[in-house]
Amino acid sequence: MNLEVAVVAFLLGAALSAFAAALFVRRSTATSGLATAPAPTAGLASRALGALDVGVVVLDRDETVIFANPVSRRMKVVEADRLTPPVLSELVRSVTDTGEPDSVALDLSTPGRGPEQVSFLVRAMPLRDGGRVGSVVLRFSDITEARRLELVRRDFVANVSHELKTPVSALTLLAEAVQEAADDPEAVQHFAGRMQHEGSRLGRLVQELIELSRLQGADPLPGQDLVSVDKIVGEAVDRSRLLAEQTGITVTARTEPGLLVHGDEIQLSTALGNLVDNAIAYSPEQTRVAVTSRLVSEDGTDWVDIAVADQGIGIAESDLDRVFERFYRVDQARSRRTGGTGLGLAIVKHIATNHGGRVSVWSVVGAGSTFTMRLPLAGRDLPAEPATSADARSSGTHPTAGSAAR
Repeated sequence: MNLEVAVVAFLLGAALSAFAAALFVRRSTATSGLATAPAPTAGLASRALGALDVGVVVLDRDETVIFANPVSRRMKVVEADRLTPPVLSELVRSVTDTGEPDSVALDLSTPGRGPEQVSFLVRAMPLRDGGRVGSVVLRFSDITEARRLELVRRDFVANVSHELKTPVSALTLLAEAVQEAADDPEAVQHFAGRMQHEGSRLGRLVQELIELSRLQGADPLPGQDLVSVDKIVGEAVDRSRLLAEQTGITVTARTEPGLLVHGDEIQLSTALGNLVDNAIAYSPEQTRVAVTSRLVSEDGTDWVDIAVADQGIGIAESDLDRVFERFYRVDQARSRRTGGTGLGLAIVKHIATNHGGRVSVWSVVGAGSTFTMRLPLAGRDLPAEPATSADARSSGTHPTAGSAAR
């Protein structure tokens, strides 16, 4: 338990104790007919409970709401002096009858969250009045993020298991095929080539899983080194040269000179390289991939847009919101042919986020895609000579910039 949780628990416990004492004093004085001033602790308890960032509701034996702090009111679980969700009424009755604490999970729609629901763990605690339960306290703890992380973890484990199983099974079958074709050199060579392909795919998958895991646990802005945008663009284009030549695709670069960003040069080169490689993988032969960088301003802040645009197959609108998910592939068949792992764009997203930026996509089916990585500008270092275009096959420029990676 961290310090913040411990302090909240302490305050809640103290406030509830004071509130229970105040209730007991009120009821005792009402029963005896004595007109006494309210105990000072009653006001303190109300203020303390109202200051908490968790919902608190106090009910009597008849399920009438005695107190509800502002958080619980905003959650709409109380209307007038009654609880609205039936499951909470059942919880209160159970605690009143048994005298034992109990809890239940509750999903609620909250204002400003659209169709998204918020999950709460509702803990019910009895407050005894003599030998019986006189009141019940409900505490609402938001467990939405914990549930989301658990779902992500389960989904990740399931996806990893499936993705690892595919190349491993393929390698096993290919090894059996090699054994059966031992007397056929051509068949052995063919199956050995396939084994090499699957082995390389498995190696990339493991490496990218390690990289993604490291990025997800990394702090934002990894390092304060000044990184030249011209340099990482040049490295990405150089790295893609062989792949571009094999597929007959021209890669051009046009940069606004001297732009600098803070961060890790290796990570940024990896992110941009992933975008360029995927743009090539999803483009037809004899087309062009353009890499550009430029300075933009948004809400008074200067940013660097590094974009990769292709003339490829494009992405359907229904897929645009999912392309940055782990293991999500727009074209499964093409990914199998190219050995794609489905992790490239997830890595790009985490690198951009860790550097205080973001990545976005524009695409039309049949008209290509543009992926743009936006990073905070750290400064400018104007070169002595104007920047020149870099081309994987020949010199040239592209009129617009974007980026493509799937």
